[in-house]
Amino acid sequence: MNPATSMLLTDLYQLTMIQGYLQKSLHDTAVFEFSIRTLPEKRGFFVAAGLEYVLDFLEGLRLTPEETDYLSRCGRFSRELIDYLSHFRFSGHVDAMPEGTVCFPNEPLIRVTAPLPEAQLIESRLINIIHFQSLIATKAARCHLAARGRAILVDFGLRRAHGAEAGLFAARSSYIAGFEGTATVMAEPVYDIPIFGTMAHSFIEAQSGELEAFLSFAEANPGNVTLLIDTYDTLKGARTTVQAATILKERGISVNAVRIDSGDLAGSSRRVRTLLDEAGYPSIKIFVSGNIDEYGIRDLLDGGAPIDGFGVGTKMDTSDDAPYFDCAYKLMEYAGVPRMKISTGKLTLPGAKQVFRLFENNRMVKDVLTVEGDDREGTPLLRRFMEQGKTCEEHPRIDHIREYTLGQLETLPRHFLTLETRPAYPVEISEKLAALTEAVERTL
Repeated sequence: MNPATSMLLTDLYQLTMIQGYLQKSLHDTAVFEFSIRTLPEKRGFFVAAGLEYVLDFLEGLRLTPEETDYLSRCGRFSRELIDYLSHFRFSGHVDAMPEGTVCFPNEPLIRVTAPLPEAQLIESRLINIIHFQSLIATKAARCHLAARGRAILVDFGLRRAHGAEAGLFAARSSYIAGFEGTATVMAEPVYDIPIFGTMAHSFIEAQSGELEAFLSFAEANPGNVTLLIDTYDTLKGARTTVQAATILKERGISVNAVRIDSGDLAGSSRRVRTLLDEAGYPSIKIFVSGNIDEYGIRDLLDGGAPIDGFGVGTKMDTSDDAPYFDCAYKLMEYAGVPRMKISTGKLTLPGAKQVFRLFENNRMVKDVLTVEGDDREGTPLLRRFMEQGKTCEEHPRIDHIREYTLGQLETLPRHFLTLETRPAYPVEISEKLAALTEAVERTL
């Protein structure tokens, strides 16, 4: 069983509900929407990501013989359910915000329209895909805004990511949100994302000294010479870099950069920059890593630290300061009748919905959440990506998604560009949606 594609990577209650739907012949069309309820304290916006994986998942969702055998043996499910799942093919429609769209609380990122059992079955995996990739894309976007073109950003987080798929998704999500690339090798053949790498402290420690290590690394990797200089003493490591660069220059090899992974990054980078410049190596760049996040990037660069690049790992790939979004995939309509939930703190607005965005001087100023089909001023954010179980168009190239995302970030209100989260971005409820909500509430 492949967890990435398996129908069984779901919650048990999806299968028990579908068993109940089948028994009651509840096959009419349902509308579900995925949204994020609230902003974490240190977030002013979200970046939608992961749609491509959702569409591929839906188009290829099949029950394998091995999974069929498990369902038959476990004793929990009826023959009717097993037969239904054995012949399952997703036949619904998907409307969504394109990947890279900036979005806000209670706006539908994805709307699924399908027969009720189909729309129900896909809930857990859809949330799993969209939640994580949007979480990391949002964190990465904030790092990009903090850097503002003053330094490159590289994803270093695979080793701390919560599993193999999460590490790969983080490489993809951070790239579309503005990172230059990743250290995760698999991201290059899978996504065509540039990969970057240096060396670990073990490479230095395993040899008789830094100079020997630097020279041997450069000889082995003549096109990728970034030297880690803080294994023993950062300033001494920089001096050794000058020695190595001089020797390597005679061999036709250039040192591209040095990396500092610990200590006072601001002070060390200044001292190292001065030493390299005075030695005649202004072209050797300074790259830093070690528990970096958007605030560290902002503070170092705003403080004038001569840093050319950042390796951003743990705090991004785990979204350290906001490790989850309060998100949900909820029923909005069934059999043509709007539905809503009125649980305390978890109220949903009924009916299929659309979001219209208004701009002034190419900067977003307000979103309006309204009923689908409403004709009003602004740019509609959701559009059709899947029709009757088939994707409507080829997936965009990842560099095109990245370009779109960066364009979205440029239209944010100015205070978001400096990582401020207040005032909150206005999302208004239209008169039509407010009237529909009131009407549905009266029926409950």
